[in-house]
Amino acid sequence: MGAQIRVYRQKITSTTSMRKIFKAMELIATSRIGKARARVAASLPYANAITRAVSAVASQSEIDHPLVTEPEQIRRAAVLVITSDRGLAGSYSASVLKQAEGLAELLHEEGKEVKTFLMGRKAQAYFDFRNRPYGRVWTGNTDAPEFATAQEVSSALLADFATAYEEGGVDEIHVVYTRFKSMVTQEPTVVRLLPLEVVEEQAASESDLLPLYEFEPETEQVLDALLPRYIESRIFAAMLQAAASELAARQRAMKSAGDNATDLIKKYTRLRNTARQAEITQELSEIVAGADALNAS
Repeated sequence: MGAQIRVYRQKITSTTSMRKIFKAMELIATSRIGKARARVAASLPYANAITRAVSAVASQSEIDHPLVTEPEQIRRAAVLVITSDRGLAGSYSASVLKQAEGLAELLHEEGKEVKTFLMGRKAQAYFDFRNRPYGRVWTGNTDAPEFATAQEVSSALLADFATAYEEGGVDEIHVVYTRFKSMVTQEPTVVRLLPLEVVEEQAASESDLLPLYEFEPETEQVLDALLPRYIESRIFAAMLQAAASELAARQRAMKSAGDNATDLIKKYTRLRNTARQAEITQELSEIVAGADALNAS
């Protein structure tokens, strides 16, 4: 009985320590989610403004620009997968990777090759474990993204998009990330960036009309300057959405883990008390039996 009590005490101690860690991580995620949501909200006006500008240029000009023209044949597609650097966020990274696998399967069925770009150590570990090839990988600060990283990713993707297929280039670019909808709901999302599919983060009303622009110099030069910035803003917006989603998922996962630890502590405490009562009962029985034996002698 004494050994059982020691085991339950050790389990209670270790589970209590784990609960403190879970609680600390929950508080950290909770304190950072507000800033992450504020960054998402702050990025929307610029992203929507540049989206409207690109929409106007693309819709009001009849030009044959590679960034807005659908190629006759798409043979290779680039897929950027945005996951997290750290775990303890529930199924956050697993859901994104599952969405990316579904997209890759769909592209393969359409006869397209897939060139994967990764963001986050979880995606890198997933592909390394399965010995799958990938292009480039970016890690570090997935829960606090920087615009410089978005610029680097955009440059790498646009460079591949501008390269011929025979030289390893791609014909279209997709991004797989988690869209932050609320503290409870985060949705894995696939967006095709190029060839251009203009989609605003917040839908405009039907009465909103695209502005009219006069271009100087030529429209092609305007697109050459405007579209890279558009891609940077879309990738950075996806990174911010993913960061907010990661923190929300981690906060929820840590709260659930803390609640489960509390339940385990209650269970082990009850079992320890039961074992202690059984030990006391056995000792009393032995004392009574000894006293009876002495009286009988």
